[in-house]
Amino acid sequence: MIILQWCKTQIMCLLILAYIGIIYIREGNHLNQISKKNNCNFIFDVLFIVTELAILFDGITACTINFQERIPLIVNLLAHLGMFVFYEIFATLLFLYWVFETVGKPKRKGSMVAYLLPSIISICLTIYFIPELKFIHGQYTNYSMGTAVYVSFICAAFYCVLTIAVIIMKCRYIPKKKRKALSTTLIFIVIIMALQIFSPESLVTCIAAMMVMISIYINMENPAIHGLEHYHHEMVMGFATLVENKDDNTGGHIRRSSAYAVLIAQNLRKNEKYKNLITKDFIDNLAQSAPMHDIGKIGIPDAILQKPGKLTAEEFDTMKKHPVIGGKIIEDTFGHLFNGEYENMAFQVARYHHEKWNGKGYPDGLSGLDIPLCARIMAVADVFDAVSAKRCYRDAMPLEECYNIISNGRGVDFDPDIVDAFMLDRDKVEEIYDSEIHI
Repeated sequence: MIILQWCKTQIMCLLILAYIGIIYIREGNHLNQISKKNNCNFIFDVLFIVTELAILFDGITACTINFQERIPLIVNLLAHLGMFVFYEIFATLLFLYWVFETVGKPKRKGSMVAYLLPSIISICLTIYFIPELKFIHGQYTNYSMGTAVYVSFICAAFYCVLTIAVIIMKCRYIPKKKRKALSTTLIFIVIIMALQIFSPESLVTCIAAMMVMISIYINMENPAIHGLEHYHHEMVMGFATLVENKDDNTGGHIRRSSAYAVLIAQNLRKNEKYKNLITKDFIDNLAQSAPMHDIGKIGIPDAILQKPGKLTAEEFDTMKKHPVIGGKIIEDTFGHLFNGEYENMAFQVARYHHEKWNGKGYPDGLSGLDIPLCARIMAVADVFDAVSAKRCYRDAMPLEECYNIISNGRGVDFDPDIVDAFMLDRDKVEEIYDSEIHI
């Protein structure tokens, strides 16, 4: 029982993380079976394991350092080396996790080398200086000091500062509802790290590591939240597909057009004018709103939707009512089930995706920037998929001709910036195009 006197904090942290790990694995596996894909973040999985190892070695050293007369020096040194190295890896992986979550995986190998190089140097220096480690007899417990300790803490502090910088600079890539919780966690972590640095005897580093993992799990990786998002998406896609079947389609249009819309938004945020507008919330809401852009067609007679020939003027006037009907359905039904920003975007996408840049669209004749951004994006995505897929009244057009239709509509039917964003990555466009059978 005397061992608990020295490592009870670490044991508590390990038990809490073990409990979270069991839930994460159980619920994560269940979600993967439902969605038929792996939703787990690989870096988070590795970070979780590294955190437990770091806290485990932290607890071991808390014991060995207080039983120096019974524990061989080499065992004490190796235990401390394990603790220092795993905490350094923890700080590095934490930084990489947030880089991947905000700006994505670096495309250049040189970037990854630059990210990892300080950690590699730090680990090498820690190994080199570990034999010089000194054990200090404190008022309440023994603790270690020396160059290896300084190197390890400098490395951890360096990557923690980088992590905070990434979160602050790229906060628009983090959902708004999660920013406050994450910011609060960062404040507590800074306080705990400062306490450890200025009071080496406190041995509270494990609490900071545990809080990091709990915060990321609750706010970013919780399978239960991902499950709700999955069910929401499936509900929206199911309803949208049901409506699309009235138009003699099988769901391919809503999946492709939604993917095109998200691709445009992702490319558009590279434009300086839009970097503060295209947030993570914007893209997430667009991904959920885009499938419902044509739900108003549920109120259009099948004879018009499935007519193999050209519509008469009267029939086209009836068809032009579907954006108004769609907006009304979202206002009265779907919108109130979810958050206000999502409701507003879903309404705008449904009602305004047939508006044109020159003001000659319908139903309200809006022009230019008066058309909501999400609807301007949807307009390009919708038209491209409409002309590139076979319909009951015509065959699919060749891809090059489809691109020309979008290019020729630049500044006339479509927002020039959005056309440029769409054309920025034709390889990705064609990957989406090829992912569905065009029949």
